[in-house]
Amino acid sequence: MIPVRGFENTKVAVLGLGRSGLSAARALRAGGARPICWDDNPAARDAAETEGFTCADLKSPGAFDGIATLIVSPGIPHLYPAPNPVVAAALAAGVPVDNDIGLFFRSLATPEWDRMEVMPRVVAVTGSNGKSTTSALIHHILTSSHRSAQLAGNIGRGVLDLDPPGDGDVVVLELSSYQTDLARALTPDVAVFTNLSPDHLDRHGGLGGYFAAKRRLFAEGGPDRAVIGVDEAEGLFLAGQMSEGPADDRVIRISSGQKLTGPGWQVFARKGYLAEYRKGRQAASIDLRAIPGLPGAHNHQNACAAYAVARALGLAPRQIEQALHSYPGLPHRSQLIAEANGVRFVNDSKATNVDSAAKALAAFPRIRWICGGLEKEGGLDALRGQTGTVAKAYVIGREAAAFALQLDVEAEVCTTMAQAVARATAEADPGDTVLLAPAAASFDQYDNFEQRGEDFTAEVRKTLG
Repeated sequence: MIPVRGFENTKVAVLGLGRSGLSAARALRAGGARPICWDDNPAARDAAETEGFTCADLKSPGAFDGIATLIVSPGIPHLYPAPNPVVAAALAAGVPVDNDIGLFFRSLATPEWDRMEVMPRVVAVTGSNGKSTTSALIHHILTSSHRSAQLAGNIGRGVLDLDPPGDGDVVVLELSSYQTDLARALTPDVAVFTNLSPDHLDRHGGLGGYFAAKRRLFAEGGPDRAVIGVDEAEGLFLAGQMSEGPADDRVIRISSGQKLTGPGWQVFARKGYLAEYRKGRQAASIDLRAIPGLPGAHNHQNACAAYAVARALGLAPRQIEQALHSYPGLPHRSQLIAEANGVRFVNDSKATNVDSAAKALAAFPRIRWICGGLEKEGGLDALRGQTGTVAKAYVIGREAAAFALQLDVEAEVCTTMAQAVARATAEADPGDTVLLAPAAASFDQYDNFEQRGEDFTAEVRKTLG
C-alpha cells in the first residue's frame, strides 16, 4: 500500500466504495487521514463499515463542513452529462475534488528516494484503444528483462494498493479518460498516447472534451518522454505541442501502417515489421508476424508503443524482441480460445466500440463475426467498408435485429451468445476465424465485457465438446 500524504488528522470524503474507492480509503487512513465514506449501495457501505470506516450520507446538509477534499471513483460523473449531486455539493462548498490517481502521484515520492541509486519511474498509458495491451506488454517486457515492475490503474490492482517502489523500480499505469480528467496531480516520467476514436462522449461533453481529458496527462503531467501515436489528427497535434522541433527526441512518434521520417525518434510498423529510426537512420527492426500474442495491425501499434517505452527506459532491441515473442496476450483482447478442424476461435470482447472492432476485423483473413450489444453513440456507420474480411455476422443483444440492419454484410439475428456460437461454428470452414468483436457495450445482457467474453469462451468449449 502507498499511504496518502498531506491529509494527516483531516477529514477526507470518499464517494464510491468499489475497488478504487475502498483502496483510497485504506491508503488515506494509513497516511493519518480520517476518511468519511459514502456509496448509494448499502452492501458497499456495509463492507466499508466492516473494515472500520465511518459512512455518512454526503448528500445531507452540512456534509462537507470540515472536509478537506472529496475523492471520487472513476465511474461517477463530475461534470458531464451532469455532476453527481455529491460532487455538486462539494464544489458548491468550495471543497476540492480529486481521485485515487491524483492521490497516488502526490504521495508516491518519499524522502527514501534520495538514498536510491536509480529513482523509481512511472509509465502512464492512455488513449482510446490498446491501453490495456500496451500496459501489460510494457510490464511483460520489463519483467522478462529482469527489471522490477508493477502494473496497476485501469488494469490489475488499484494504484494505491501497489507496494512502494524501490531502487530502479518501474510502475506501469493504464489510465482511462475518467481517471486523467479529474486527477489533480499527474507527473509520469513516460507518458503514452496510443490513439483516439470517439468514446465516452456523453461523459466528456463531446470529442473535444474527450481528447482534452487524455491531453492532460501530457500538458499538465510534463513527462520526460512522450510516446505518441500519430495516426490520427489529435495525436499528430499532441506530438507537435510536446516537441520543441523536428529533432526533439523527447517525443517518440509511433505509427501502424505508415513510415515515419525526419530527424527525430520514430517507431512504426508496416507489413508486419517494426522499425526504429533515430536521427534519420534505422536503429532496429523486428518481424512481428510470427508473434502469436500480437495479431493484426492494431496489436502492432501496441507493440510499437511498448517498444518505444522500453527503449526510453534503456532496454536493448534484442531484449525487447525476445520478450515480445513470449507475450501471452490478455483475456478478452484478441485472445485465442481454441482451434479445431482448422477454425480458430478468438475472444475480443474488449472491442466495445466501432474503431476497436474494425481493427479486430482487419487482423484475420476470413471471419465469422459475432457482434452486437448496447450500441454506442454515433452508430455503426464507421464500420461500413471495414468488413471485407467478414464472411457472415451473427448478431447478439436485445436489439440484435436493429443492429443487424446497419451492417453491410450478411447478418443472422441470433440474440444469444449460445445461438451465435453454435451457428458460426456450424457454418465455419477450415481457415475461418470465429471472432467475438462486439462493436458495442455489454450492459444489455452482461455486467461487463469480461462476463461477455467468459460466456463466449464457455459456449465455444461447450460446442466443441
